Amino acid sequence: MSPAEEVRARYARIRAEVGAGVTVVAATKYVSVAEMAVLAEAGVEVVGENRAQDLEAKHAAYGDAFRWHFIGHLQSRKAKLVNRICELVHSLDSDSAARRLAIPALVEVNLSGEPSKSGVRPDELPAFLTRYEGVLGLMTMPPPTDDPEASRPYFTALRELAQEHGLRELSMGTSQDFRVAAEEGATLVRVGSVLYRG
Repeated sequence: MSPAEEVRARYARIRAEVGAGVTVVAATKYVSVAEMAVLAEAGVEVVGENRAQDLEAKHAAYGDAFRWHFIGHLQSRKAKLVNRICELVHSLDSDSAARRLAIPALVEVNLSGEPSKSGVRPDELPAFLTRYEGVLGLMTMPPPTDDPEASRPYFTALRELAQEHGLRELSMGTSQDFRVAAEEGATLVRVGSVLYRG
């Protein structure tokens, strides 16, 4: 089986597990420009990039082969580049970036309270949402864990927060816990290692 066939099989399995209403975003932080060809050949539709410079290089090489999302920390000075390439930002968490953003976004919420994590605090969310149009939903990153069930309370809290504010999109769940995220209402899951290495 070729690398593309292996990825195609994993991609189909993940999509079947999360269901038709969930967009599978292939996280490409550790995928080189050359390796992106395997994803294109495997039929991956949506890719999520963490770094603006990598986004620019990969888009220059593959352009319309994918739909492009930005899933990393968004610096305001990179918003113009992201506006040009992406259809959605998953990680909006600052006024400076929001003012420069011209595409739809999800607000990243720091539900774990970890100081090292990006995201607005839940109590800051209402004011943040009143300042910006174009917010479609929320995103969160639970603490790393070997137990997918440990992420469930964070996903439940994010879903309830989104419902409270009338937001429909939920980007939650990565390779470690995407199945639980889908059960809790994710509309987008961001998968990397489980897609590339099974």
